[in-house]
Amino acid sequence: MEEKNKLTMEKLVTHCKTTGIVYPGSDIYDGLANTWDYGPVGVELKNNIKKVWWKRFIQESENSYGVDAAIMMNPKVWEASGHVASFTDPKMDCKSCKARMRADNLIEAYSKGETDVDAMTNEEMEAYINEHKVKCPICGNFNWTPIRQFHLMFQTSRDITGDSNDVIYLRPETAQGEFVNFFNVQRTARAKVPFGIGQIGKAFRNEITPGNFTFRTIEFEQMEHQWFCKNEEQGFKYYEEYKKEAMDFLLDLGFNKEHLNYKDHEKLAFYAKAACDIIFKYPFGWNELNGIHYRTDYDLAQHQEYSGKNLFYIDPMTNEKYIPHDVEYSIGADRLTLAVLCEFYDEETLEGGDTRIVYHFHPAIAPYKVAVLPLQKNLGEKAREIYKKLSKRFMCTYDESGSIGKRYRRQDQIGTPYSITIDFETLENETFTVRDRDTMEQVRMTVDELIKYVEEKIMF
Repeated sequence: MEEKNKLTMEKLVTHCKTTGIVYPGSDIYDGLANTWDYGPVGVELKNNIKKVWWKRFIQESENSYGVDAAIMMNPKVWEASGHVASFTDPKMDCKSCKARMRADNLIEAYSKGETDVDAMTNEEMEAYINEHKVKCPICGNFNWTPIRQFHLMFQTSRDITGDSNDVIYLRPETAQGEFVNFFNVQRTARAKVPFGIGQIGKAFRNEITPGNFTFRTIEFEQMEHQWFCKNEEQGFKYYEEYKKEAMDFLLDLGFNKEHLNYKDHEKLAFYAKAACDIIFKYPFGWNELNGIHYRTDYDLAQHQEYSGKNLFYIDPMTNEKYIPHDVEYSIGADRLTLAVLCEFYDEETLEGGDTRIVYHFHPAIAPYKVAVLPLQKNLGEKAREIYKKLSKRFMCTYDESGSIGKRYRRQDQIGTPYSITIDFETLENETFTVRDRDTMEQVRMTVDELIKYVEEKIMF
């Protein structure tokens, strides 16, 4: 991030907890490692991020459709997808303190992201760790077991009859819910290829997390869009288009282009023809923000084989019959929220030497659009009347505690773009001052003028 911000992950975690953005999970019980709860401010921010993503990639895409697939699916889904056989992580145990670590995370942390772990085999990772004598981050010793593969899917069972023990899994990704619903969506929406299916939903992975706040957790939310097309030629074409659309979405949110980059995958899955990440400059270094993958016709072909159901698409104009190819765009809602929290954090020095923490969120994703602040508590009745009118249109907050200056600062540090002050003139002519978060300039408006102004600003 820019040096003037001096943002560290430790500072971010503290700020998020004290302002109601993100709390440690199960906090009164001393937490559960790498689980996090979104507070009153954070849940609004994350929901708004999901809304603008859905608007861009589903609502505004003429031929895209949304689904909300079940978290628990028929176990054969995960056999067809390959997860049962090969969804594993390379892990090592510290013989001294018994801590279990991912080998690739150890190398990334040691090299500060300079070593491309994606291109390394298990043997190469183990050799790197031994050659550089990479120490355990918990106890500081160099005393590792060899790399072993550990399965990442959470497994449970469904006992209906009392004597059965049918294994089922918590889904490790949302994509399979889009693939298994390809035929249903195509039929009921009368969709013609090319078309897309998207969803936002929870996924779960039993993996070792690096501890970088919400960057990688065992429970997370994905925003995914599958674009089904005819053949390889179209697959490469749409792959390039989605790379650009995914980047444009981030730039439109206000990200600095210098903090984003493409990173092509050197090691492709056997079924993929192209894959890349958009990486972001977090305070802990460059790392993945989202992925775009051209997956060929592998997924639908696998599900057709394992389910025994016909997933061929028949072109209504030519009667041509084929299994569609797929281009996948996937971005974590939690990871994008984290990137937003990093990117738009600022510490400004004001005239007179005072400083303020301010979040320069795009108004569309700001948790609260307007803060209603009565100048004095005896103006509360009028202030609450205005609050009720505004809250019918967008999310607002109300604060009458402390000096007006302190209340402005509280709104700045959670990114509220507009704060209105109800004063005695409001009682006379129904106008109030509107303070802009970024410029700190103030103008007077009526309720109707403010509603029109804010609604224009929060369009995305």
